[in-house]
Order: sequence, then C-alpha cells, then structure tokens
Amino acid sequence: MKILIIEDDKQTAKTIKDEMKDYYAVDLAYTGEDGEYQAQVNNYDAIILDLMLPDIDGISICKKIREFGIKTPILALTGRTKVRDKVSALDSGIDDYLTKPFSFAELLARVRALMRRSPEVFSSNLLSVGNLSLDVISKTVKRKRVKIFLRRKEFDLLEFLMRNQRRVMTRFMILEHVWDSSVDPVTNTIDVHIKTLRDRIDKPFAKKLIKTVHGFGYKIEA
Repeated sequence: MKILIIEDDKQTAKTIKDEMKDYYAVDLAYTGEDGEYQAQVNNYDAIILDLMLPDIDGISICKKIREFGIKTPILALTGRTKVRDKVSALDSGIDDYLTKPFSFAELLARVRALMRRSPEVFSSNLLSVGNLSLDVISKTVKRKRVKIFLRRKEFDLLEFLMRNQRRVMTRFMILEHVWDSSVDPVTNTIDVHIKTLRDRIDKPFAKKLIKTVHGFGYKIEA
C-alpha cells in the first residue's frame, strides 16, 4: 500500500512518514503544486493533505485532483475546527477530516478506514489464496497452518499480489504500490523479492502459487 503526504512543514511531514513507514510505502510533497503533480502521475491508496499550504490551498488541490478523475481517498489535516470549514472541505471531495493536534494512532486508524471504503481496495484484513493466508493486522503469513516469516517488503509484495490474485501485476504496477518513488525502476529489486517469496511460500510445498507471466509480470493463484 502506498500513501502520499502533502505537507509544507518538513518536520511534520517527516514525522508522519516515520510513523507510517512500517505500514506503507510513503511519498512526500512539500508544496501543493508538487503534491497535485504526484497525485496525477502516481497511483496511491490514500492521500494525506494539509489544507494550509503556502502556494495552493488544500481544498483547491482536492478539487483539481477530483476533476482529473482520481478517486483516491483523501484525509485532510488542518488546525481549523469550525463546522463551516469542515463542511467546505467535505464538499470539495475530501473523504475525512482530522484536526491538529492529533494522535498518530487515530491518523493510522482513519487511513485504514478510508482504504476499506475505497472501491480500489478489498475490505478484508484476512487474505487467502488456496492454503496460503495473510493477516494484514497481525502481519502473519501461514501456509497449511505453518507460520512463515517475511521481512517488511516481502510481506507488502505478497499482500499486493494476494489482493490482486489471478491478475497479472507488471513490474511497474508493483513498484507503484509497494515501493516509494525513490526506488530506481531499472533495478532487480522486484525479481530479488519474488525469488525470496518463492523460496519461503512455494519451495517447501508441492503446489506453486506465484507464477511468472513472461513479458508481462507476476501473479498469484491457487
């Protein structure tokens, strides 16, 4: 899962990213213009948007993103607490509203809730493909009741494949959703992680779940 944070206060943006990086791939934008551009050229599962930006206000950014046809859930952050400000934000296309100061536990919970509402994301926290299961909340993976240890990015990659089971995921799609934008797209990062996943969830078992679709990418299916 990949999130965009649009926040002009670099320390605040970095703090939010540090709190969320254990759960999501996170991109940062420090201006409204950059945030609007990133939202249009990249695929995100959620956007966290500060409404008080120096160049373009958050509501204008939201309206432009929606006019571009992007349905990504947007969570607004602001110090404004008046009802009319909240109404204006929600009417602009923003999906949820969190006032500053806030707790990171609530921020994470609201992001999870937005993702469950999104038509682009399956709502279940327990995924399964054949006898392979993945629990998004407890971060556990099992196959035939055997617990399998995965590192963070291996888990994220498997979750992405399982949420899109039977669909071919290209390398570009995987990079877009599992890694942040700092990763060089010409590296063999994806191939290395796919090999590790196969070693851990396929190699010990007779039936192989992860499949290579030559010339296109990868998919998982029972």
